[in-house]
Amino acid sequence: MQAIEQRERLLTAEDLEGLPEQPGVRYELDEGKLVEMPGAGGIHAAIVVRLVLLLHQFVTSRRLGFVFGDGLGYILRRNPDTVRIPDVSVVRRERVPAAGIPEGFWPGAPDLAVEIVSPHDRAEEVHERVRDYLGAGVRLVWVLWPKSRTVTVYWPDGTARELGPDEKLTGGDVLPGFEMTVSDLFLVSLEASSGE
Repeated sequence: MQAIEQRERLLTAEDLEGLPEQPGVRYELDEGKLVEMPGAGGIHAAIVVRLVLLLHQFVTSRRLGFVFGDGLGYILRRNPDTVRIPDVSVVRRERVPAAGIPEGFWPGAPDLAVEIVSPHDRAEEVHERVRDYLGAGVRLVWVLWPKSRTVTVYWPDGTARELGPDEKLTGGDVLPGFEMTVSDLFLVSLEASSGE
């Protein structure tokens, strides 16, 4: 990810929404600066789909809220605007606006934000995204590391914990009762690397 030079003025979330769509190109805003998000690749996409399906089944069966894939941007901060697009996110039912799910960017933070680290991601960029999420009120952040098949869990109080492949990932108070073994998240990458 690299910031694109903006010599004139900082962009707003509304400016970002108004940009013409370009196939295969996605943008976020980092304090008003346009940031191009490179494509992530097949394993990344397969993990997104797997996690969305698992979370969707859990969340909808309990009527907890809504699960979104990597197409929904969240306005995390205004003046200057920061808009992030997590790979997977969950918004609890009680936080959905009375008018329903917004057509454009979501005004505010999700309850759960998930980032899946791609080979081109730098650790500092990942940590910056986590700080943005937590600073905006995200209650739980999962960062999935496909290469090591681990997950780092972050909480608003500043604590973090790395979970190994055999440990349990839980939804905490955001998704009470949700639990799965970390290695199950990465079954798609295991299948791809073994040629199955």
